[in-house]
Amino acid sequence: MKLNSLSKLTARKAKRLGRGHGSGKVKTSGRGTKGQKARENIKLTFAGSSLQASWLKRLPLMRGKGKNKSHGQKPVVVNLKYLNSLKPHTEVTLESLKKAGIIDSSVSKVKILGDGELKVALDFKVPVSKGALKKIEKAKGLALSATPPSVRTPSSKPQKVAPAKAPSKK
Repeated sequence: MKLNSLSKLTARKAKRLGRGHGSGKVKTSGRGTKGQKARENIKLTFAGSSLQASWLKRLPLMRGKGKNKSHGQKPVVVNLKYLNSLKPHTEVTLESLKKAGIIDSSVSKVKILGDGELKVALDFKVPVSKGALKKIEKAKGLALSATPPSVRTPSSKPQKVAPAKAPSKK
């Protein structure tokens, strides 16, 4: 690769607004005079007039998109009473539940809850609630993944912190 074989960059530099009379864009910087559109920031939802029906109001509402709410899929709940039809010491995974017809084939997350009695000893490899965990242990089963593994892992090396320097006096 040579410098003369590189293609020119197509992105144009942004016009610097409000930087003196020689720049051509002074005072209002191409925003016109007054009004909401002339101010610092225009909201994405701004329609221009209160009389116009905002495009945002015409859209269907999307629930659960806040900071503390997820818009993703919630796990499908499976109670212990539905797992008694499985053979003893079977591995309970997402795939095995789909094969047994307990959950739909389109399901991507599942959680086992403790409603009902478990009469068969099973080996669980899916998230399990605390109540279900007690009943699984009572039926002499195993729960290898009681809760999903944490994402964060502590770093193995301790980080070095440089001592603060005193300000120099001149």
